[in-house]
Amino acid sequence: MAPSAQAHKRAHSLLLFEKLLNLRESASPLTLILDTLEQSGQPLLYEFMRRAKLERTKTVFVSFATVKKPTIADIFIRARGLSLKSLAAEIVSHVGPPRPSSAKEATAAQKFLIIIDTLNPPTSTSPSHLPPFFTSIILPPTVSLVAIYHTDIPTLPPHPSLQPYAQYHPHPQIFLTHLATAVLRVLSVHHAIAARRARERSLVVPEWGLREGREGVLVGLCEGKDKIPTGGREELVVEMELRRRSGRAVGEVFVISTPAASLGAAVSRGELGTVMVMRDHPDFRRPEEEGETEEEEGGGMETSFNLGLTEKQRRDREAVVLPYFDAQVDVGGGEGGRILYDMGREDDFDEEEDEI
Repeated sequence: MAPSAQAHKRAHSLLLFEKLLNLRESASPLTLILDTLEQSGQPLLYEFMRRAKLERTKTVFVSFATVKKPTIADIFIRARGLSLKSLAAEIVSHVGPPRPSSAKEATAAQKFLIIIDTLNPPTSTSPSHLPPFFTSIILPPTVSLVAIYHTDIPTLPPHPSLQPYAQYHPHPQIFLTHLATAVLRVLSVHHAIAARRARERSLVVPEWGLREGREGVLVGLCEGKDKIPTGGREELVVEMELRRRSGRAVGEVFVISTPAASLGAAVSRGELGTVMVMRDHPDFRRPEEEGETEEEEGGGMETSFNLGLTEKQRRDREAVVLPYFDAQVDVGGGEGGRILYDMGREDDFDEEEDEI
C-alpha cells in the first residue's frame, strides 16, 4: 500500500533535517541557531560537532564567550578583541585552499565546519560588516558555518560617530535571519509541554524567563515538580526553517534528544541525537490521532486527504438514523421505495395538485 500524504511529508521533513545536521550536499552554507536564556542552543551546536567528527569534517571553533576549547574541536580561535577583517583572515588561513573547480575535487576535498558560539558581539559593534565577513569565510561546498544568536540579550546602541545612520539599520535578528539559509529556533521541551497542557485546559499559557516579569528571578528550563524525566538525555524542541535553492522555505517542528554525556565520550561511543517530528513525540501526540496513525500504517489509496475512518467516527456513523427509513423496507406489492408522508395541521392540501 502507498503511504499517505501526511506520512510522506513527515519522512521528507526528517530527511531534510538529518541532511542539515550531517552537512551533506551543502544543505545550508549558513545555519543560524536562535536561543534564549531559558533554553540554550549549545546542545544543538554540539550535535553538529558530534556528527561532523563522525563524518571526518574538521571543526573550527570561533569563540567570543567560550573560555576552554571543546574536546572535539580541531581548531580553536579566540575572537574577542579582533576586528571582523582580522578574524576572517585567521579563519581562512585554517580552512585551507580555495573553492574546488569541479564536482570530483569537491568530493575529495577536506570539509570544514565553522562554529561561532555567539554572534551578539559583532552585531553590536559592526553589523554592516557581517555580509562581507560571511562571504569571505563560507566557501561552499567544502565550508559551512553554524552560529548562535541569543535573542533576549539586548543589543547595545552603536555610537553615532561610528555609524551615523544606525537608526535606519534593521534589528540584528532580522538582519541575520535574512542572511541565513537555515534558521533553527530552540525551545525547552518542558516549557512546550506545560504550554500544551495549559491550552488543553483553556488556561493562560505560562511565561518563563524575562517574559515572566518577575523582578530579580529568572526561571530556568524547569523547576521542582514540573521537571519531566528524560532518561539521561537532554531534549529540546527545534523549529526548522530551511530555505531551498528554489526560494521555497520548508518549515517543521522537531524534538531532538541529545546525549547528556560529554562530547568526547559521546563521540567515542558513536552516540548521536535522535530526531522525531514533534507531533510523533509521546508527550505531544493527541489521543484521537492514534487511531488516525493506525489507519495510515494500514495503507490505503494515495490521495491528498484521509479516506479512512477512526473507530469513533465509525460508531457515530452507525448510530445515525437515515430519513424515510420506513420507505427502505419492502412493504409488499412492489411498493418498496415509496415515500411515506404524514400531513400536519399546518399543511395546506391542494386537491388539484394531488390529481396531477
